[in-house]
Formats: sequence, C-alpha cells, structure tokens
Amino acid sequence: MSIQIQDIIQACKSQKPDGQKILYERYKDTLYAICTRYLKSSADAEDVFIESFYKILTKIDTYKGEGNFEGWMRRIVVNECLMFLRKNTNLHLTIAIPETDIADEINDNDELESFEEIIKILDELPAGYRTVFNLYVFEDYKHREIADMLGISINTSKSQLILAKKRILDIIKKKESLTFPQFNHSINNI
Repeated sequence: MSIQIQDIIQACKSQKPDGQKILYERYKDTLYAICTRYLKSSADAEDVFIESFYKILTKIDTYKGEGNFEGWMRRIVVNECLMFLRKNTNLHLTIAIPETDIADEINDNDELESFEEIIKILDELPAGYRTVFNLYVFEDYKHREIADMLGISINTSKSQLILAKKRILDIIKKKESLTFPQFNHSINNI
C-alpha cells in the first residue's frame, strides 16, 4: 500500500524523519533531474539539489495544500537553480536579435531526438540558451515570465529560445553525420 502524499506532507510538517525520508526517496530523482537540466556540473547540480531539498523541508509549512505539491517543489528547485546561475554565470551576454533572422531557418516539423538525448545535448548549450530553453519547454513559462525572472527583455528571451533550438538541431545533425557518414566513392575509386 502506497502512503498518500498528504500523510507524507503532514509528517514532514511535524518534522518526522521517516516522513522526510519517504518524501526524499519519492521525489529525489525527479528533482535532481531538474537540477541537471539547468547546471552542467554534476557537483553544482548536487549542491543545488541538496539546498533545494533543505528549503522544501524548512518551508513545507508554507504549502497550504493549494495546487500540486510536486509543482510547488519544482518551483523551489527551479528558483534555486536560477539563483545559482545568476550568482555564478552571466546570463545577459546574448544580444537580442529579431525573431525572423533565425526563425526562418528552423522548421517546426524537424524531429528532435528522445528526451534523454535532449538532456545530454542541453549540456552543450551556453547557460543562457539552456536556461531559457528549460524554462520555456520544460517548465512551461511564457517569455514575459522568463524575462521577469531573469531580468532580460522579452525579445532576448525569444532569441535565446530560437538560438537554443537552432543549436540543438545543429548538434543533432552533426551527431547524425558522424554516426552515418556518407560514402561518395565511385566503384572506380575502390
């Protein structure tokens, strides 16, 4: 029999170690995966994950049962990742470009790789691209919200997303060409 989330929350609010352990075991993989999407270094991801989980446990009294509890925890983790990035990276280095400059080059029908492949590819993106891509694609924030969260313009948020998508597609195409090299040798050259 599975323990109900309300019982786990109540045990955590009462600071019961068994409830805290159950909460940790149930959500550690999901919450850590969020950290790894935002942060390249596994050590940084672990630090932010631990800090996030500590904040979840110490702020659990502020959760009033309104809305999804996992969503509440995810917001804490995302905010901790953003605070880390703000403190340790410059997210403002990218110049805003008109959306039409790059958007025409990206075909919305281009197929992206599996979720796991995208996560691996995210590590190859600059911090600004990766952050905006995560907030827009995985966290479902709008460009206005992203701009407010990161202290950038809406156009910069849009251009970061476009450039992130373009870079992802370039990386995928490069990997495909390395995996399946084209042999253009004629029979006479063999």
